[in-house]
Amino acid sequence: MIKRIIGRGVLAGAIAGLLAFAFARIFAEPQINQAIAYESGRDAATDALDKATGVTPPMAGPDIFSRTIQSTVGIGTGMIFFGMAMGAMFAVAYALCLGRTGRLQARTLSLLVAGGGLLGFYLVPFLKYPANPPAIGHPETIQQRGSLYLVMVLCSIVFLIAAVWLGQKLKPRFGNWNATLLGGAAYVAAVVIVMALLPALGHLAANVHLYGDHATETPLPLTDKAGQIVYPGFPADVLFSFRFYSVLAQVILWGTIGLVFAPMAQRLLQPAPATTAPAGTPDPVAA
Repeated sequence: MIKRIIGRGVLAGAIAGLLAFAFARIFAEPQINQAIAYESGRDAATDALDKATGVTPPMAGPDIFSRTIQSTVGIGTGMIFFGMAMGAMFAVAYALCLGRTGRLQARTLSLLVAGGGLLGFYLVPFLKYPANPPAIGHPETIQQRGSLYLVMVLCSIVFLIAAVWLGQKLKPRFGNWNATLLGGAAYVAAVVIVMALLPALGHLAANVHLYGDHATETPLPLTDKAGQIVYPGFPADVLFSFRFYSVLAQVILWGTIGLVFAPMAQRLLQPAPATTAPAGTPDPVAA
């Protein structure tokens, strides 16, 4: 049974990844192209400033994959396999919840687990460390940024599981509604504490040393020695649009997983009773 549930979760995840890729290709890709264009222009301005001061700019390394491959086959394959991985984890969580969350129907449980996955894996970590397009984030902090985001995701998932467990424990005493509110409040409190303890990306030691103490790694206007702006800061509308479409892509991913998996789980776990032909009805095979 578990293998059949996971198989259906992987299938739902593959479909969800394909739909999320199609959405990102149409809406998020133009924002990525604008970010890359900004990065190229800023690099050219930086090289010009270095040459004016007698500094030899570093040579840029070759791209392993072309931009066309990255924006089509690369992101498409990545999104589909990511969806399959999320679908498999969704199915495991779904199997663990079976029989432990009251008398929920298979389809209802599917949507609730998908909503929990969206919340725990993406939305809550996004509040602390939102998605960034190219040109945002300095090479010196890649490892730290990855580690901090992973910590935020793990804490969010662990706290979410603990909140569900706490709600189930409190339900006999406080009722389902109040127990759910108490579990949710505990989750929010734990997440807020972790967010307060984890540093902002702009406050990382490498950023403070090289770029000053800022809240984020979003590039500020580039200035010369006289303080004159020679290249603008990163466009705010591009940053907002990229993050907005990133959230929508994840909503599509998790929503599709829940909606596609729901009827498959319903048929697997709660099959419709076989219909019996009324007495006197001729057998169609025999006829």
